[in-house]
Amino acid sequence: MTIRPLVLLPDPILRQVSKPVERVDDDLLRLADDMFETMYDAPGIGLAAIQIGVPLRMLVIDLAKDEQPKEPHIFINPEIVKRSDGLNIHEEGCLSIPEYYAEVERPAEVTVNYIDREGKEQVIEADGLMATCLQHEIDHLNGVLFIDHISKLKRDMVVRRFKKLAREKAPDRLVG
Repeated sequence: MTIRPLVLLPDPILRQVSKPVERVDDDLLRLADDMFETMYDAPGIGLAAIQIGVPLRMLVIDLAKDEQPKEPHIFINPEIVKRSDGLNIHEEGCLSIPEYYAEVERPAEVTVNYIDREGKEQVIEADGLMATCLQHEIDHLNGVLFIDHISKLKRDMVVRRFKKLAREKAPDRLVG
């Protein structure tokens, strides 16, 4: 397993719509393992493949707290097929937008169709943090970031800040 570099805002790849996975094979499962390794190292609770520069419709989630045993979940070609009318507000953050958090309102419950690690079709009915995390990560697969769910003013401030940070780091890339 390899820790992969995270793609950070304002990289335009984060706005790409990811392509469906055509088959579950050893290469895809190695990618999933790398995604878990990268997510755990960050640390985070969810990661979409696009966040490591791979535009495939796959995400990983593990909501286990530090002291709990790991509970890794792989979602291949996930699709939200049902959303509740009821809403929840969770404070969200994103590994691609480090150290920025905002409250986001989303449906409290979702039903998601997906393919598992064995290539079998599955359905999950999720609520609470799992519902929020699934929606957040599936948004990534559609080129949507959690900051798209906050006010334009706040979003513009975050984007400006990350563009400035990227400009400040750019000269480092030109050296050696």
